Amino acid sequence: MESHLLLKRFRFFRACFSEHFVLQGASNVYSLSKAVSLYQGTQQFDGEPAVVSQHTHRAKLVLEDGSVYRGLRVGADTEVSGEVVFNTGMTGYVETFTDCSYAGQILVMTYPLMGNYGVPARGDCLLPHRWESEGLQLLGLVVDEASEGFSHHEAEQGLSSWLAKAGVPGLCGIDTRSLTRRLREQGTMRGMIVSDDHSDDMLPPTLEPGSNVPSVSCTQPVTYEAGEQSVLLVDCGVKLNIVRHLQQRGLTVHRVPWNTDLSRIDKAFDGVVLSNGPGDPKDVMPLVEQVRGLLNGSKPVFGICLGNQVLSLAAGAETYKLKYGHRSQNQPCQDLFTRRCVITSQNHGYAVREESIPRDWDTWFININDGTNEGIRHRSKPFFAVQFHPEAAPGPVDTEFLFDDFVRVIAQSR
Repeated sequence: MESHLLLKRFRFFRACFSEHFVLQGASNVYSLSKAVSLYQGTQQFDGEPAVVSQHTHRAKLVLEDGSVYRGLRVGADTEVSGEVVFNTGMTGYVETFTDCSYAGQILVMTYPLMGNYGVPARGDCLLPHRWESEGLQLLGLVVDEASEGFSHHEAEQGLSSWLAKAGVPGLCGIDTRSLTRRLREQGTMRGMIVSDDHSDDMLPPTLEPGSNVPSVSCTQPVTYEAGEQSVLLVDCGVKLNIVRHLQQRGLTVHRVPWNTDLSRIDKAFDGVVLSNGPGDPKDVMPLVEQVRGLLNGSKPVFGICLGNQVLSLAAGAETYKLKYGHRSQNQPCQDLFTRRCVITSQNHGYAVREESIPRDWDTWFININDGTNEGIRHRSKPFFAVQFHPEAAPGPVDTEFLFDDFVRVIAQSR
């Protein structure tokens, strides 16, 4: 009898996960937790209360090609428009949603369940645990199921509450598999999250030109004390785990705004780090020109993500927009010098054009999936950069050794 009951439950949950229990076009979208209640006919399951979804306001995502995806509101009851991108990460949503590289973007999470372990408190410290910036950075969020309940000893609030307090709208009950396929086939598109009573014929507006870097960069210098050696961190929207890794290796970090005059202060530091950040690197050409000046010297320069593109442009290479970008925690890359393969965390929509790399620079890493450039380094000077995130957060730590290499290069250059 007991084995029969277990088999019955297994078949039920398998059906729920395979169909996501989403009734497209119907008046209600059922979450898995609500399905449990319907299955038993009560609000109890094995002695634990089942959480019934409180998302009742209907809304939709409209893409620039006219596609419409209807669901229920999560978070703030506002309307936004921006670039729609997708991320395939299964976990680490707190780190992902606080990554400044998502500024101005509506993020689609392909993993079907988000919010099940809640959101930790940020606290008052300069480097809060699990947070990669001051707060939520994405413009909007689209998920299959947004968990109403959460369970984690660090959790302070739920996902929907976090979004609402930050003024970020979201959608749940969306067929994210279908949506992701469309974005893969058609490429990144403009989209908007609006109430369901808006006309389906109303397409998203044209995106405003310009960079989001000024809005996510610090406005005043910040110093993170550690050891005698110090580095200048050019903040284009830096993930705080980059600072943590530098500090852990005994480097005092001086974080400065993206538009700081580097020619006046770089000599006071042992090295320069160009951080990650959102958008097109050609929108920050003033920074590119400043970095070009650094290349006339011999101070070590280490670029990460957007920093890789900025360094490449400064060296004379070209960049271009990818069809749908790399946003995941499992991108395989190969070091062309050691032939070693590493799994990396990535979040970017632009890449360096391989054939444009100058002769005095080498391609360092390539993406094994599509062959795109994932890093460059100078043949004789201590300048190098990678397109992926060696600090992870979230994701694998295969490439955190690059921070050790940077420290070693600094020691050799003094």
